[in-house]
Amino acid sequence: MEAVADVYALPQEFADLRETIRQIATERVAPRAAAIDEQAEYPHDLRALFAEHDLFGLAFDSDYGGTGTGTLMLNIAIEEIARACASSALMLMVQELGTLPIRLFGSDEQKQRLLPRCASGEWSPAFALSEPEAGSDAGGTRTSAVRDGDDWVINGTKNWITNLGIADFYILFARTDPDARRAHGISAFIVESDRPGFSVGKLEHKLGIRGSPTGSPIFEDVRVPADNLVGELHQGFKVALATLDHSRLGVAAQAVGISQGATDYAATYATERQQFGRPISSFQGIAFKLADMETRTAAARELLYKGCAKVDRGDADMGKYSAMAKLFCSDTAMAVTVEAVQVLGGYGYVKEYPVERMMRDAKITQIYEGTNEIQRLVIARTLG
Repeated sequence: MEAVADVYALPQEFADLRETIRQIATERVAPRAAAIDEQAEYPHDLRALFAEHDLFGLAFDSDYGGTGTGTLMLNIAIEEIARACASSALMLMVQELGTLPIRLFGSDEQKQRLLPRCASGEWSPAFALSEPEAGSDAGGTRTSAVRDGDDWVINGTKNWITNLGIADFYILFARTDPDARRAHGISAFIVESDRPGFSVGKLEHKLGIRGSPTGSPIFEDVRVPADNLVGELHQGFKVALATLDHSRLGVAAQAVGISQGATDYAATYATERQQFGRPISSFQGIAFKLADMETRTAAARELLYKGCAKVDRGDADMGKYSAMAKLFCSDTAMAVTVEAVQVLGGYGYVKEYPVERMMRDAKITQIYEGTNEIQRLVIARTLG
């Protein structure tokens, strides 16, 4: 039995680091969460705090200045930050999402040039795949890249891009073969934000995750050197899919963090709120809600950790498990936060209490990095 228990035990190093991050989230992040949401403010102060504590390094190997602790520890950190503020957790998520194409497919020069500056938190990336007419159907990309001597000239507009205006560079997906069949003619490029022709377009006013800017970067005759091609020419769709197989777990971790934060707050509230002369937690209608919330969150965490372990091992079915984790954890976050609002009743519906923010933040986890409808397609295709 002891050997079985060890399978489910975190290494002590991870458990200790989790406690440190939980303390940071409780003492420094949580007090800022409401203001970040209310003011739609990118938390530069928390970014500096995370860099100071080497949290951005969690996504990177030690060869590039990272901690080398792998996917599981990164997502434990995302979960802990998201318990307090989902917008702030997105800073860690995008640090992985925007650098995974380079880590998985980039040249040695690209890795040495960009990854250490991201591991330290000095630079922040963005992942520019979606377009106004190419969301779930990324193969419909219209942004173009045309070869001109030693450069590529890029034209187009992306949409729904996280970190817009903050990122120091964008991993951009553009059509390099206009005659190829849809996804077969797309390539990935590094586009630094200071290149002439790049501009920040419309920023979206969002339901949730309001502390992270999202919008439409515009590329007008932006020239990048041929060395900025990531991976092989016309193989950008492969780069995108492989990246998302890993990064979906960040969304799952964010969702688990939101779920746990909402459950913890609702449970504490229910023990303190008195009605009919006793705490509302003593009423079966409330107690059963809290029990289901805790159970669903715990189950979601198990699937998340399983997916992380598969990515860290490089298992062949890691894409299936990352899709299942993203699907289940995000659906759980939405269900749990709705119940948390219900537990608080009228108080849950006002901004003075955090569960309404958590409910708004939870919704996007069912949508970005592949809608849950797309995740179901991905999973179903593995079933033969």
